[in-house]
Amino acid sequence: MTARMDKRFADLKAAGRPALVTYFMGGDPDYETSLAIMKALPDAGADVIELGMPFSDPMADGPAIQLAGQRALKSGQTLVKTLQLARDFRKVDQDTPIVIMGYYNPIYVFGVEKFLDEALEAGIDGLIIVDLPPEMDDELCLPARKRDINFIRLATPTTDDKRLPMVLRNTSGFVYYVSMNGITGSALPDPSRVSGAVGRIKKHTDLPICVGFGVKTAEHARLIGASADGVVVGTAIVNQVALSLTKDNKATADTVQAVVTLVRGLSSGVHAARLAAAE
Repeated sequence: MTARMDKRFADLKAAGRPALVTYFMGGDPDYETSLAIMKALPDAGADVIELGMPFSDPMADGPAIQLAGQRALKSGQTLVKTLQLARDFRKVDQDTPIVIMGYYNPIYVFGVEKFLDEALEAGIDGLIIVDLPPEMDDELCLPARKRDINFIRLATPTTDDKRLPMVLRNTSGFVYYVSMNGITGSALPDPSRVSGAVGRIKKHTDLPICVGFGVKTAEHARLIGASADGVVVGTAIVNQVALSLTKDNKATADTVQAVVTLVRGLSSGVHAARLAAAE
């Protein structure tokens, strides 16, 4: 629902701080553990949740998220189960926006109309489908918008002012600025460059600009959050899951807590972001 997303960003703007957007892989390392992680994220400080939909050929993802997807698929995670995660989460949380992030193939195979109907019923607020360019909006973007589901687009350092209006044309919810070229989990970008890029995109849209790729610590979150409307963290969370597992990739007593500890630290960074900028 666009209303839930819009309200969350409006509330954060009124509070004077950026959003913390947290990504995790649905079904990693198993359904129950990933549901426990999802349920723990809001109390740890997550404002928006990106729910990863595992896919066998994740071309835009770095090694950590690729491995997370493989663990999830091996444990039996499917698109149906990913939607079920959202349903189960909604039993305890009606306020936190959920964005499904992944690739078009599983949705196409499942059936676009069926997927969108079930996503809406499951409480999904938005989609980030990384391999669908604006030229293919008729495939999924426009049908999603008709159902009041946000379609969130990626912009990158190579998205110039000529291309940007096309990218933003049917975008809603927020704009995800990928702060460097390359795969997920790369090094942290230069905060001053991020600030310039956010300013450039804001000339073309009133939507919140959330910045991701490379954010691993509270200090990273603080630096990026000084200019962005949101800070997106994915690989660092997925790595915490991976580091907590047994040798045969089974969850341990530390798995959920490892994620909570990291997210609490990142949350302290976004809470400090505008304070530091104002000093």
